[in-house]
Amino acid sequence: MIFKKLREQRVEKLVERIKKRNIVKRYAMLLLGCLIVAFSFNLFFLRYNIVCFGVSGISIVLSSFGINPSTFIMIANLVLLIISYFFLGVEDTKNQIVGSLLYPIFVSLTAYITNLIDFKNLEMIVIAILGGVFCGIGSGLIYKSGFGTGGTDIIGNLITKYSKVTMGHAMICINSLIIVAGKLVFSWETMMYAVVVAYLISIFTDKVLLGISNSKAFYIVVDKDKDDIVRDFLVSLPEVGSTIIDAHGGYTDDRETLILAVVPTQMYFLVKEGLQEIDKKIFYLVCDSYEVSSRSGKYE
Repeated sequence: MIFKKLREQRVEKLVERIKKRNIVKRYAMLLLGCLIVAFSFNLFFLRYNIVCFGVSGISIVLSSFGINPSTFIMIANLVLLIISYFFLGVEDTKNQIVGSLLYPIFVSLTAYITNLIDFKNLEMIVIAILGGVFCGIGSGLIYKSGFGTGGTDIIGNLITKYSKVTMGHAMICINSLIIVAGKLVFSWETMMYAVVVAYLISIFTDKVLLGISNSKAFYIVVDKDKDDIVRDFLVSLPEVGSTIIDAHGGYTDDRETLILAVVPTQMYFLVKEGLQEIDKKIFYLVCDSYEVSSRSGKYE
């Protein structure tokens, strides 16, 4: 029991050190992210009635009844912060406070700027794509900063805490309901654009969080009699690193070799074709590799 408590304390201290590291940079990312999302909201979503995400999406629906979007977002975020404090605790709430207050302020400020920009000749699909890309980039910066903007994220956390639903599934359900609510006020066409926007936001949020994959990780299972030729093939290629791991089949229990190879993205097809040339029945798994590091600074 004592050792468990000590481990928990060590983990808490580690988390605190991580949170305090680059605090100025993190707040700068939060500010920029909130500004980009607010700009996208006014320029693309509110103007063209594209209802796609969170409290902002609800505010677009309510704006058709004369309710000011930034005012609604601020009130809704404050209410949800209070709910979060009582049901989720201080730790889960404090990282949402700054973003929850900044975002509606930026929505109010950028409303005047976006009135100066006009997209008369642009097709709606282009509007949706631009909105999704910009909003995804802004959301990625916010999540990368370690903070949040409250809103429906808090509702998602509540659902996750008090049910067996995962956060991802909870947010899909919430945003789907908001998009459907948009159909009650606006047309089918705008609803379809909202689906496109929601997809693009998720893609570009991940791209900002994880970065664009510069390399691929190959997990190659090779019979013992063919591991030499596979290894020699990989070693012969420039900038390809590999590690040999002894393994055995989970079903057959046969002794096998597992080779982990990090391959530059531009060499993906060369390695894939080379492996199939060596053995047409070879088993391999390919994953995106977003970051590769070693003591020497290069994977070897």
